[in-house]
Amino acid sequence: MADPNNRSPGNVIGPYFVDTSCTDCDLCRLTAPEFFKRNDETGFSIVYRQPVSEEEIQLAQEALTGCPSESIGDDGTAAAEADREERGVSPE
Repeated sequence: MADPNNRSPGNVIGPYFVDTSCTDCDLCRLTAPEFFKRNDETGFSIVYRQPVSEEEIQLAQEALTGCPSESIGDDGTAAAEADREERGVSPE
């Protein structure tokens, strides 16, 4: 399980992140290149853009689920944000 206290440097702010247990296997970058890329300075993948739509969140979630080192985390706000957006409700 990814540790939010060990987020890799370079992750953009948001619910999805990669932590320092990343093994640089490339799976997330192949699964969801719109959100994950390699940070050449650290040798880890990072989230460089957060998913917004429900379809994007599903793709990021697929990368999270498939990560063999369980280095991708989601603090749980992505699904809530997509649900609010879909219903046209602004955050409180």
